[in-house]
Amino acid sequence: MIASLLLLLAFVLLGLPAVAVCLPWFLITGDFMPLYRMAMFIVWLGIRLDGIRVQVDGLQHIPAGKACIFMSNHVSNLDPPVLLPRIPGRTSVFLKQSLMKIPILGYCMRLAEFIPVTRDGSVEGAQQNARRAAAVLAKGIHITTFVEGTRSRDGRMLPFKKGPFYLAMDTGAPCIPVSISGTEHLMRKGSMRIFPGEVRLVFHRPLYPQNFSDRDALMHAMREAIASGLPEQMRG
Repeated sequence: MIASLLLLLAFVLLGLPAVAVCLPWFLITGDFMPLYRMAMFIVWLGIRLDGIRVQVDGLQHIPAGKACIFMSNHVSNLDPPVLLPRIPGRTSVFLKQSLMKIPILGYCMRLAEFIPVTRDGSVEGAQQNARRAAAVLAKGIHITTFVEGTRSRDGRMLPFKKGPFYLAMDTGAPCIPVSISGTEHLMRKGSMRIFPGEVRLVFHRPLYPQNFSDRDALMHAMREAIASGLPEQMRG
């Protein structure tokens, strides 16, 4: 539990002063990047304080100057703090609506244009989420999504949700497959305990929606790409 407390303390002790300094700057200038960069630095520092080492491969595959959709597998609550600081530029994130209700944090996530999603599994809900995300992409902001929609309990990939692929086909944005492994051992689903250790993060070559006949074909290619960067027992 000490590692979990360290992470929480880093977020609280550094996060509140960062908001106090950078939020007024945003309100005056409309420039959100100082607050975003400070938030990503605090997240990165918290991970380092917990003794988590991140091996990153494939950053050269990310197209420069283009808003992309990053699609990753999901095995731990550590996945977002491991992944988001490594994405060049600024990214928005699909997340549960309930997280927007957290005091201060929820307000900052709204300012960051994070996207609360409906999780009813309906086509209408997926399309609504895609429309919200398309408006964010049009501003030049990346979108990051964990395409299974929830964490895997055993590390093996689960079926993918439809929403990100509606978004990809509608916008034509480059889709970056991301493989995360190692976090499943450092913070398991249902536990708050964090262990030190090593995580591997792989950014694969982009998939371009216009090269696929339909949403299902893109989804299949995305699954194969993410699986290629995972240990065999995690491929599902």
